[in-house]
Amino acid sequence: MPHQVLEHPAEPGWKAGVNAFLAEHPDLDTVEVVLPDTNGVLRGKWLPGQAVRKVFDDGVAFPFSLYGLDVWGREVESTGMHLETGDKDGVCWPIPETLKLVPWAERKTAQVLLSMYDRDGAPFLADPRHVLKRMVDKLADFGVTATCAYELEFYLFEESEGDWTEQPKPLFSTHRGPARQNMYALSDLEALLPVVDDLRRAADLQGIPADAAVSEAAPGQFELNLHHRRDPLLAADDAVLLRRLVAGVARKHELKASFMAKPFVEWPGNGMHVHVSMENRDGNLFACPDKGADRLGYAINGLLETMPEALLLFTSTFNGFRRMQPGSYAPTSICWGYDNRSVALRVPASSPEAARVEHRIAGADANPYLVLTGILAGMLEGLKAEVAPPPAVTGNAYEKKHKRLTPWMDEAIDAFEASERMKEAVGPEMHKVLTEIKREELNEFGREISPLERQTYL
Repeated sequence: MPHQVLEHPAEPGWKAGVNAFLAEHPDLDTVEVVLPDTNGVLRGKWLPGQAVRKVFDDGVAFPFSLYGLDVWGREVESTGMHLETGDKDGVCWPIPETLKLVPWAERKTAQVLLSMYDRDGAPFLADPRHVLKRMVDKLADFGVTATCAYELEFYLFEESEGDWTEQPKPLFSTHRGPARQNMYALSDLEALLPVVDDLRRAADLQGIPADAAVSEAAPGQFELNLHHRRDPLLAADDAVLLRRLVAGVARKHELKASFMAKPFVEWPGNGMHVHVSMENRDGNLFACPDKGADRLGYAINGLLETMPEALLLFTSTFNGFRRMQPGSYAPTSICWGYDNRSVALRVPASSPEAARVEHRIAGADANPYLVLTGILAGMLEGLKAEVAPPPAVTGNAYEKKHKRLTPWMDEAIDAFEASERMKEAVGPEMHKVLTEIKREELNEFGREISPLERQTYL
């Protein structure tokens, strides 16, 4: 078979940026190529530093079947992506904007995100980044673009060499006595000043637009906010790379960062909140004096209508369904409100120019590309249908009677699988792959006998 010449699919001009990076860092020891899989788990390999140019010139070969792995990294045969296909390789091309130094590495290291293509140069549509790109193209066909920003919550733990089945202990705040809520405490940030400073410096070095850092609603829990991006793909890249950055910096300080959706029964879980506005050639659709409020309502109604069938995109892990508990600041019902943190869709107080929706459902462990795909699909559906939403919720949504989001993973899988709108939103390839992976993960948890069951019935 003759050698096939492959060309980088990025916009012309990417070579100048790569050449400038290599000229500035001729002494690179290692380059890490990073490929987010269907679950948002990072796959990849480490290459010698001098391989950067080859990575950009030739791409990196990885099997397509990496997108058919469950959250533990095991092959899910029912996806149809493994030996029955010959387990063929695709070519993964680097995303030029993500070539950055890794400041927490011991040796001089660079990293770059990859995205998967087939050998003919077509996007591989089980790659979540291409799924999001497909949705962005649908917005463009409708004449709109999206501006997006993520907020990510996480816990910090002290590194432990004990039994991994034991419940970890979060870093306690500086107050005395037992661990307790210490919302927005500056003392917690000050106690971890070296970590917070390293997080900020690392974000600056990697071009990740990190904004506020706050101590959250539980001991050892923190939130980092990202500035908005006018490109949804870059916004999702930011979220993927921020999780890696937090984990790397924490490890440097002999801490462990966890984005697990619900690590503790007694404390709030970790959320991934996404702020989204939409624009056309005249600016923010939701800021227009005569039509903005109506358009915002249409987008909200689309999100409400699609929420049950899109839930698997937002809450994609078995543990994630534990996060949605009444009174926990994680939504449990299909509702919206103005400046209300007990609802699924919050319209923050803002200037008219910054009118937007804050989507509060996703867990911090979800795949940022698929989360944003589901959000944009719902908003686009609403803008096309032009149906007004039900009244906004005032007060505590947990005390109101609204249609509930299912707390059961099997019901979320069934709703997603049966939905033609979700098949259209994510494409038939991702629709099948995600359904099969999540059903197999649920089956695995069903095969596990918990300590509580043994304590109860033995």
